[in-house]
Amino acid sequence: MSRTFDAVRRHSGSRWPLLLAGSGWIALAATALPAADPLRVAAVTAFLLGCPGTAAVRLARPALRPGEWWSTAVLAVAVSAALTALVTETLYLARQFTAARVVLVLAALTTALALAVRRQPPRPPRPPGDPGGAAGRGPGRGRGRKGRGRIWMAAALLTATACGGPAVGSMQDPSGPASTASTAAAVPTGLPATEPPAEPPDSPRPWHPALYDDFTGHGLDSANWTTCYDWNQNGCTNAGNQESEWYRPGQVTVADGALTLTATRRATTGSDGKTYPWTSGMVSTGRDNWNAQPRHTFTYGYVAAAIQAPTDATGMFPAFWLLPAATRGGLPEIDVAEFINSNRYVDLNLHGRTPQGQDTNAHQRYGPVDFAAGYHVFGVDWEPDSITWYVDGTPRLQVTDPAAIPDTPMELLINLAVGFEEAPTTDTAQLHVAWVGVWQH
Repeated sequence: MSRTFDAVRRHSGSRWPLLLAGSGWIALAATALPAADPLRVAAVTAFLLGCPGTAAVRLARPALRPGEWWSTAVLAVAVSAALTALVTETLYLARQFTAARVVLVLAALTTALALAVRRQPPRPPRPPGDPGGAAGRGPGRGRGRKGRGRIWMAAALLTATACGGPAVGSMQDPSGPASTASTAAAVPTGLPATEPPAEPPDSPRPWHPALYDDFTGHGLDSANWTTCYDWNQNGCTNAGNQESEWYRPGQVTVADGALTLTATRRATTGSDGKTYPWTSGMVSTGRDNWNAQPRHTFTYGYVAAAIQAPTDATGMFPAFWLLPAATRGGLPEIDVAEFINSNRYVDLNLHGRTPQGQDTNAHQRYGPVDFAAGYHVFGVDWEPDSITWYVDGTPRLQVTDPAAIPDTPMELLINLAVGFEEAPTTDTAQLHVAWVGVWQH
């Protein structure tokens, strides 16, 4: 029986490193599926729960006795949980967190650990007349206990580190959140030389990230974004504004750490049968089609993005805004930033209507600033009792009328519309976005 077990262990052991190394990359590929897809959930959960810890335990103790499998499995799950918590916390504090990035880091770590597994030399045969085997009572067994102790100690240290560090989800420096004044000083109104930081404004209540994407991958994260309005039918447009573009996913790219929406003068026939002189790009946290479920909706919170306006602004209408998810459009509408045929002035708007049919509009135009020369941060702090618009960390508009403040879940959109109020004077234009974030209390 002992020989049979050893043979099975040797046969399966030769494949374990490759299976462990591949498990992370399978899970990483699964993150490209929609967030609620059962295959994505199963693949990622199975990997995070067991594989990093299994690779670590195998590296520390490559040879196991038959009775040690259950205790080793428990240990592997504990180490996996600790490693996952450490990686997640580190990425949060570095403001680099995405689910795919957590899986990527752990997949690389698991591969390194799995392929580094060392093999123990075979144990010497038992001497005749020694039923327990001298080797079982000698120094080798002591080394086994010591090795197991080191594994448990490492697991305890990992767990203590993961549970005892700064609170995961704050995405703020340990010294506390930056004040409005310090944020404005770090990102002066004018021409920011580098990408502005992603931080919510100071608040007596802690912030927790609800969505963050800094577009450092090689493509758009389909778990967070779709490329049309909720009325998507092989593309879409906003007919209410009589715009000139038909939105298509090919006009949306992610490269060099930025999301780029490109408008191109190219005749495009929409699914409505009309021909549009322009094709352009947009992203939304909403639905793939009218009957689907939205990816993300938000009620209250700080919504912000680092945006660089198009160089050629005439005829262009970039917007960063929020629309109600339940009605798939209409009022209320929160415009975090609109650039209407201009890259030197930004419009901050709230459009709404009371139950009595009265308009509750608020508007502020801010500038002049060369918003095409670099990234600037545009944000809205949407609270139950106020809405405050920020440009580069400085408040520029506030609404405190309770009747005007929306309380409905909303989708987030960024689009590059064309031909609103003015005809374009160029054949192409681009809107760049360095990051988008939503924080909530």
